[in-house]
Amino acid sequence: MNPGSITPLAGRDHPSFPVESLRAQFPALRLAGSFAFLDNAAGAQVPQVVMDSVNRHLLEHNVQRGGRYAISVAVDAMIARARAHVAAFINAGRSEEIAFGMNATSFIRQVSLAVAETLAVRDEIIVTDLDHEANVATWLQLERMGGKIRWWPMREDGCLHTDDLRPLLNARTRLVACTLASNALGSIVDVRSAAQLAHASGAELFVDAVHYGPHGVIDVRALDCDYLVCSGYKIFAPHMGFLWGRHELLARLPTFREDFIPDEPPGKLEAGTFIYENVAGMAAAIDYLAGLGRMLSGRRAVPGADSVREDCRTAMTAVKAYEQTLSLALLRMLKERGAEIYGVQEEHRVGERVPTVCFNLPGIAPAEVATAAAAAGIGIRDGHMYCPRLMRRLGLPVESGAVRVSLSHYNTVAEVDRLGAVLSQLRAG
Repeated sequence: MNPGSITPLAGRDHPSFPVESLRAQFPALRLAGSFAFLDNAAGAQVPQVVMDSVNRHLLEHNVQRGGRYAISVAVDAMIARARAHVAAFINAGRSEEIAFGMNATSFIRQVSLAVAETLAVRDEIIVTDLDHEANVATWLQLERMGGKIRWWPMREDGCLHTDDLRPLLNARTRLVACTLASNALGSIVDVRSAAQLAHASGAELFVDAVHYGPHGVIDVRALDCDYLVCSGYKIFAPHMGFLWGRHELLARLPTFREDFIPDEPPGKLEAGTFIYENVAGMAAAIDYLAGLGRMLSGRRAVPGADSVREDCRTAMTAVKAYEQTLSLALLRMLKERGAEIYGVQEEHRVGERVPTVCFNLPGIAPAEVATAAAAAGIGIRDGHMYCPRLMRRLGLPVESGAVRVSLSHYNTVAEVDRLGAVLSQLRAG
């Protein structure tokens, strides 16, 4: 992956990206009136097609799968379609590599427990201080089970560098766990290079792609990782999670399952009944993104995974380019107001981040900034962003943390300007 390979769209809300047309597909944006959703890292809004899919399932197919009657058969078909859609979205080799569940954190825990049972000569787990706590604390629990933790530290630029990973790897390394993009700083990690290093030492790579999901193309085969988790609630879908893993690795993982469940993926990873209507919504979210890809390319809809994959790739490539325009506008606005920005802030490196920025205003508490924005009808967030270790690394009190603005493809430069006016008033006051 070369995160800097996409050129940002020029200008402000560039006409080549249909942001206003897309905003019209999100009922929450219309109902909220002038309210600006700039806290998308905590959960994105959903388009009408997702709401329709969830409602349709609850109205027409709210039964358990596995029955012989038509409505139950339809649930099986919906789940199979959703697996195929998610597999296409991330370019998995086969749909059986996709497991559905409650959220990404629960899947991280499930894989960590399975890995704990396989610790032997290889007993070292590498984690980072850039990650969401879910992809740190979960692995730290393996110390109770004989695992040894090693740290891949973030540098002062707010990024993980693979040169710092290389000396940590050895014949005892079992697994490296890292994010694809920081949910606090927005930094993108060169996962492919990390995977190459890990594999050269005989280790595996586990990737948390939750935050990167709505911001660019995810291609597990290009990334060359071994496991990847993601969540629907950031990719314009309801709350749910999915796990991808190489089929041969998932087949070997020791997992909890009822006796009647075959010891094969994906069933062995799906203990209990997951929320079918949310899975239906996830499939519809991918339909929305594929539709965006067709809108941009002029292609017609064609049944099949190859078409979904290509359409989503087109959409997410354009989303990444447009969001770089938003990142530039946000970074410039914050610099003009004297903000201390954490992480990548050089304009020529904008391709190394997503439009998620943590900052502080000198002498003004993060909570005061978020409160002032809320009073002006703008949703942003303050606190530790579920990354307490990262906050300490930045020299910030965990209790107060920083202010975070997290943009999505339905946001506009005009909304960034509105926030800028609020920050100017705070500085003046």
